[in-house]
This record gives sequence, structure tokens and C-alpha cells, in this order.
Amino acid sequence: MNLLVVVYEDSDLLVINKPSGLLTHPRNKDDNRESVISWLKENRPAVLNIGDRERPGIVHRIDKETSGLLMIAKTPIAYEYYKKAFHDRQIQKTYLALVYGTVKNAHGTIDAPLFKFGTRQSMKPSRNKELTERTAQTDYQVLKRFSLLAMHYTLLEVQPKTGRTHQIRIHLRSIGHPIVCDPIYAEKSRLCPAELGRLFLHAKKLSFTDSHGKAITLEADMPTELESFVASLAEIK
Repeated sequence: MNLLVVVYEDSDLLVINKPSGLLTHPRNKDDNRESVISWLKENRPAVLNIGDRERPGIVHRIDKETSGLLMIAKTPIAYEYYKKAFHDRQIQKTYLALVYGTVKNAHGTIDAPLFKFGTRQSMKPSRNKELTERTAQTDYQVLKRFSLLAMHYTLLEVQPKTGRTHQIRIHLRSIGHPIVCDPIYAEKSRLCPAELGRLFLHAKKLSFTDSHGKAITLEADMPTELESFVASLAEIK
């Protein structure tokens, strides 16, 4: 838990830099693994009375395997404000993702609906009429292209315009470029480099207007293990 860092805090809001491998919240009441919620219990217990009882203060989430910025409301008013801001797409989220292969277009938009299967999402519709189609849009921009031996990679800056579960991971897989070391959406034939050993997805930046009308932009640098892996690659000019 030592790797969890407070990036920003005021009377209404807490923003942390979550390490990869740490749950945002427990899966169920019997899940005793370390999580952001267990950290809050020890360090910000007042937040436990805010919002959802099972996910107190949490106004959005990032996957266990993903590192980066996570917002937590500290008051009931802030909780409602930021929940609505995320729902209304007034908070801009920017991620860094290293994907397999060479992404040819310098930038693009993936506009493809997702279908919800219980707690999972998929781009494949089902005959089950109870499934709901949910709009999903993701913008991306190529930052750098790399090679390592016979492998090729592309570093992307990604901005999800909607907030569906696993949206970035599914959308990038849909264009033939799954995220490096994605245990769910990358094909088994894709090699996960042992020296990396984690999903290469990092929530880098949040831009928003706070509940008092102040414009705020927060950033979190790539973790050391991601920076080290990128440094080992040869950039393709």
C-alpha cells in the first residue's frame, strides 16, 4: 500500500495515484484483499460515510491492473457533484497505453457500442434480448512507435469520451491493437514481456472544474516499471 500516493486534496476532494494491482473497491463483502477502500479506512475514515456504502466516496473507477489517477469525494455535496460531472462527460480523462503492433493512423476515434454481460462488457451482441447496447467512444493519438527484436509496439494517448467498463481495453482490441500484457483482451499468442509483467495502461491526467468553479488539471507520471520498459525499446522514426 506504500505505493499509493496522494496527488491532490482539499476539503471536498481527494485524488490519489493508484498503483497497478490494487483494487479500487472489494468485489463483494467477503473480499478481504487490499483496496483503495481499505486504505481509506485507515487514512481517511470520514470518507466511509460518503455515497455508496460499498464504494464510499468513489465517483469513478479504474481497473485493478491499471495505475493512475482516481478521484474520491469527501463530502455528500462533492459526491453528487462529481458523479454528475462524470455522467455528463465534463471531466476529461487521459490515459497512456502501449499496444501491440504499429498503429498506422496518427490519430483516430473508435465509436462502437458495448454490450453489458453482467459485470463484463463486450462488443459482440448476444441473442439475449435483456442485454443493453451502450454507446462508447474513445479518441486516440499516436505518441511514438517502437520495435524490439521482431516485435512492434505503439505508445498511445487515449481519451475515453464515455466511461464503460474496460472500454479502452476492448476498443483497442477491436482495431487489432490490444494493450500490452492485457490478460483478458490480448490474444494468447501475444507475448507479455517478462520484464514488464503488468497491463500497460496508466491514467495519466484529469482535467475538470471543481465544485467551487476552479479549473484543475492533475497529472501522474508513468510508474517506473512502465518508463523502464519504454526506455528498452527502439523508437521508429
